[in-house]
Amino acid sequence: MIKAVKKYTLLGILLLSSYLGIGQQVEDAAFQKRLKTLLSHNVQEVSVSDVAKQERVIFIDAREKDEFEVSHIKGARWVGYKDFDTSRMKGISKNAKIVVYCSVGYRSEKITQKLEKAGYKDVANLYGGIFEWVNQGNPVYKSNKATQQVHTYNKAWSKWLRKGEKVW
Repeated sequence: MIKAVKKYTLLGILLLSSYLGIGQQVEDAAFQKRLKTLLSHNVQEVSVSDVAKQERVIFIDAREKDEFEVSHIKGARWVGYKDFDTSRMKGISKNAKIVVYCSVGYRSEKITQKLEKAGYKDVANLYGGIFEWVNQGNPVYKSNKATQQVHTYNKAWSKWLRKGEKVW
């Protein structure tokens, strides 16, 4: 009986850790350390490697419009951050699989929280953001054309983007 309780307690902890993104990783150790302290980890987080393989994911871009216009994940919908309004989610089912991203995950974590409060049921923050997306070799687009450019917010944050052309 005690072994069964321990087994299910451990399983519960593992599932909770997965749900909270405690086990998420990025490839660069220094970037990983920065994300562990920068993010609150209070929403579901998904890794780039997990989400890049999935189909039927709706990507939501929580950066500013000028960042989005430099490049974004293919098919992403821009919703912004400073002036975010849930009306920009019009037409997206509250049951859809949604992945929110920004540069590194800080702003998208906040927008993920807002979407959860608005009733979206399957929403997660992209751990490491568009920087990690590009660092792992995934494409970004300007309009419908692939590009190497990535808006890095400012010079200080650009150090976390190892691939692509940095724009700020």
